Amino acid sequence: MTVVEDRPATAEAPPPRRANPLWALLRNSWRQLTSMRTALLLLFLLALAAVPGSIFPQRTVNRENVQEYFAEHPKLAPAIDRFFAFDVYSSPWFAAIYLLLFTSLVGCVLPRLREHVRALTTVPPDAPKRMDRLPQHFAATVRPQPPAATAEGIAKFLRGRRFRTRLRELPDGGWTVSAEKGFFKETGNLLFHFALLSVLVGVGFGHWYGWHANRLLVTGPDQGFCNTITQFDDSSLGPRVSSSDLPDFCLKLTEFQATYQTTGQPKSFLATVAVSEDGGADQIRSFTVNDPLRLDGANVYLLGQGYAPVLRFTDRYGVQQTKTVPFLPTDGMLTSEGVAQFPDVNIDPKTNKRDDKLQVGFEGVYLPTGGTDGSARSTFPAENNPVLYLAAYRGDLGLDVGIPGSVYALDRTQIETGRLTKVSGERPYVLRPGETWTLDDGSKLEFVGTQKFATLSIRYDPTQFMLLIGSVLGLAGLMLSLAVHRRRVWFRVSPAPDDAGSSVIEAGGLPRTDYSGFADEFTALTQGVVKEGKS
Repeated sequence: MTVVEDRPATAEAPPPRRANPLWALLRNSWRQLTSMRTALLLLFLLALAAVPGSIFPQRTVNRENVQEYFAEHPKLAPAIDRFFAFDVYSSPWFAAIYLLLFTSLVGCVLPRLREHVRALTTVPPDAPKRMDRLPQHFAATVRPQPPAATAEGIAKFLRGRRFRTRLRELPDGGWTVSAEKGFFKETGNLLFHFALLSVLVGVGFGHWYGWHANRLLVTGPDQGFCNTITQFDDSSLGPRVSSSDLPDFCLKLTEFQATYQTTGQPKSFLATVAVSEDGGADQIRSFTVNDPLRLDGANVYLLGQGYAPVLRFTDRYGVQQTKTVPFLPTDGMLTSEGVAQFPDVNIDPKTNKRDDKLQVGFEGVYLPTGGTDGSARSTFPAENNPVLYLAAYRGDLGLDVGIPGSVYALDRTQIETGRLTKVSGERPYVLRPGETWTLDDGSKLEFVGTQKFATLSIRYDPTQFMLLIGSVLGLAGLMLSLAVHRRRVWFRVSPAPDDAGSSVIEAGGLPRTDYSGFADEFTALTQGVVKEGKS
């Protein structure tokens, strides 16, 4: 008779749960973004993305250079402008790399900081059983001394070498000493990355809350300016800054001194200015290229210098106008180009009406030291033989159409269309200080002399100190990361089998990072331990 037992049916195992593909994609993307390899790649891309900013002129630095680039490359400039070639540091693609790098560094550094804190609070591990398999190994017998006392002496010796130690007693009466050193390597590594993060944060907040402007300032009491947007040649305010936030100060360039070497290379620049802050009395201050003028809420930097010819024009009706017009340098010897425009001249005194066709403009080159060969190139930046080459134009200067244009060149469109014609002949007229040029209609132009001018950059960066601290800490962290090496050493102290009271020492060492000098350090440690044991 066969007995069949009733057994419950075995339940089938549930199918494996399928992971959410979207969550898996986000998790893998985050791991990839926060890896050190990605952070290094983004740092390289950020440096690569900054290259166009040094190749092409930037609007935030000098709008005049951007306009000149458009004039010289009328087809190329609009094309590359679509890719923000003239606004590199405010472009969307530069900001995307910047933000990705910041996110990658945060996601990379925070887990490493947690692991580093855990390593600092964790005791060194116990000695391995087979020390002879370690890269460094040593064994010796010391003078008659109990293992406990020997182990304590070894620990004391290692602590004197700034090792973190841990003593453990073995069941057979022996002792082990675990020692570890070099945690500052990871500390320096983290310090460098946090310093880099502080620099990135400082640059971002400096862009939001900072501002800068440029101004060409001619010497003289009537050539000063106040810190307002309308009196700058070009300016850029941060997104969180308005014109009312600018500090209240006024500046006048009273004197500018420049010295040169015999080769024409600049030796020193010194600008003397009269400064009034918050409506106070003028204070005389001086500053140089490497020592800016520091005001409350702004720094004034000296960028360059040049000459501004003083021209007095007398129109056909005897009315005089005097203008001081800066000529921009084109080479190291301060060969300078510029233009003097007189739109409000030749007004008929009978009708008091101006004929736009009788406006006058002068375009030319100024040489601080003209050569003897008559070439339009200066031979020295100081005014040893000043010469002014000018060409005269009469007609409509095109200043009343409301289209912005350069104040350092005549409108070429007016010349090409014939609205502005040349009246001085083919060769430019040569003037020296004090000389007068009489035009064909009886009007006169006198070259009175020159005034010096300085190109100033006024900047305010609220995170400047933060950037300085971040740079210093980053350098210190990098030095620690490169100079410090993490390593571990172990000592096992056992009772000598043939001599009661003696101890046998076995040691092993393991470098945690590439450290070519670890063998010499391990030898010095073991020799020091043996020496201490024999003393």
